Amino acid sequence: MKLPRFYPIFDSAAWLERALPLGVKLVQLRIKEADGADLRAEMRRALVLARLHGAALVVNDHWQLAIEEGADWLHLGQEDLDTADLPAIRRAGLRLGISTHDRAELDRALALAPDYIALGPVYPTILKQMKWHEQGLARVTEWKRLIGDIPLIAIGGMSVERAPGAFAAGADVVSAVTDITLNTDPEGRIRDWLRVCA
Repeated sequence: MKLPRFYPIFDSAAWLERALPLGVKLVQLRIKEADGADLRAEMRRALVLARLHGAALVVNDHWQLAIEEGADWLHLGQEDLDTADLPAIRRAGLRLGISTHDRAELDRALALAPDYIALGPVYPTILKQMKWHEQGLARVTEWKRLIGDIPLIAIGGMSVERAPGAFAAGADVVSAVTDITLNTDPEGRIRDWLRVCA
């Protein structure tokens, strides 16, 4: 399966309103603070926007809502795998991406036949406190060799300037968060990303 090479992650549908008209075709909605009706409303709005722009929306973590709202994609971290109902997710036809940080997690993910594997953090990240140190580009190359045709997503500390190196190391897709959201010109930065990932 061929995925778009650029994969931004945002925490609100408002960000999708800014990014999708620019040509973003793969995007993740990662909401950690909302729940209940607010979360459902954001997810619905994001799904409408994604379909309007012909983009794939990946829902992070909230697998039950993703099923109920008819999402096409789901991303789960390793902790999420402990509690998610994987048979229900598969029955619903959701495509599944999984985060990995070491070989044990990679083996666990591969056993679930995911639609993509994410490796991170490739570089140090300010997004969240992690017990994992930077993986480096050599790990990207190793992961790609191990997973074969499954799309590999490089995440963590990624920037427009670092993207070519990640692709050269074997990543199929590069994911970004703060390189866009903390930029003084997010739309301009998204355009730069789309150019470097074309």
